[in-house]
Amino acid sequence: MQGQLSEIDIRSILQLIELGQRTGELYVEAYPSHTTSDRPYPTVALPQAWLVFLLNGQIVYAGTTTGQLGRLRDHLHRYGLETALDTTNASSIEPFNSPEYGHLWELLERHTLTPEQGRTILHNMVCETLFDLLSLHQGTFIFKLSSALSPQLKRFQSGPLVASITQQIQEWKQFYPHIQSPHQCPFVSEQAALEADSLAADIKPLMQWIDGKTSIQQMARYLDCTVVALAKRIYPYTRQGIIQFPHAATLPSKPPELEPWDEARVPRVVCIDDGVAIREAVEHILVEQGYEATSIGNPLRALSLLFQLQPDLILCDIAMPELEGYELCAMLRQASDFRQTPIVMLTGKDGFIDRVKARMAGATDYLTKPFGATELLTLVEKYVGLGNPQRAEPDQLLSDAIQGDPELETGVSPM
Repeated sequence: MQGQLSEIDIRSILQLIELGQRTGELYVEAYPSHTTSDRPYPTVALPQAWLVFLLNGQIVYAGTTTGQLGRLRDHLHRYGLETALDTTNASSIEPFNSPEYGHLWELLERHTLTPEQGRTILHNMVCETLFDLLSLHQGTFIFKLSSALSPQLKRFQSGPLVASITQQIQEWKQFYPHIQSPHQCPFVSEQAALEADSLAADIKPLMQWIDGKTSIQQMARYLDCTVVALAKRIYPYTRQGIIQFPHAATLPSKPPELEPWDEARVPRVVCIDDGVAIREAVEHILVEQGYEATSIGNPLRALSLLFQLQPDLILCDIAMPELEGYELCAMLRQASDFRQTPIVMLTGKDGFIDRVKARMAGATDYLTKPFGATELLTLVEKYVGLGNPQRAEPDQLLSDAIQGDPELETGVSPM
């Protein structure tokens, strides 16, 4: 199931998933912010992409695709545990789930958090995500059946949560246009700061965070309240000009390490293939030639990681469990981050139909299996080449990989 949010809203999508008792992942991407004629205020930028994990129609976890831990750290603040993440290592869970979810489980396993605290944090994180998603009117979505997220801390019926969050969104509208988004960072005007002693008692406890750097959402996490409840406290002061908003705080669509100052880095290539031997050989060959290479075996995991890695070139197998390469390619082409990224499909030896379907899905090119190191490097250099005339001869690596895979020996793409 996939489509546009202009055709079906998030509430209806979750209802369909709940009615069908489906298990899988819902991926949602927002369109870039813009001003619309029916809204006199500029649309505030939100996080750009989200993932919701469901089991039999119930929500297990929901968050953004950034892979950052700031939200979890904020929730730990009210328990005085914000520094606990500095010593966590969620490696046993992280490869399969969201890093945030993995670190939450690590804290539970270490008994840093009690189960009740963990469930409270998880509930609040799911509600935050639904607030963003239910506020969207433009964007794309795809729901893919997959195995359940594991381990599970708690499951939430989407119906009651959606009804509650929808009511909060309706209440939120009373703050327009003075407060537009929970992601905005308020600050106290200079004059009001000088007269801080005269401020009302209900606003004084918030003064430490109303600094233009801390969002309404973050303050709500610290105080364990809803963004609506917090906005009600500061709304009278925004109308008086005592509390102001310099701009809407946005979550970066790219991780900090991929911002423009890092553009001088070597080309980054991601290979998505469920064949271990192929992944290892491709990664080794490209690294040896000076490229930055990452291989991913699970296509659903790849969908999340690609938004973090922001590769310059994507190599994608066609026949993979859970999500075909065609589908993955088509989904990436719908995302603004990957509309111009070269995507090369790895096809079978006689895969004429594969190549046609790959083009229809938006693939840039294809590479026929089995292939040698020279073919691989020629194609990679065609799109993101380093222009390095000195090449090693690592064909034996791919040869060994092919010998270890009987399907590749016949020139057939792994199924």
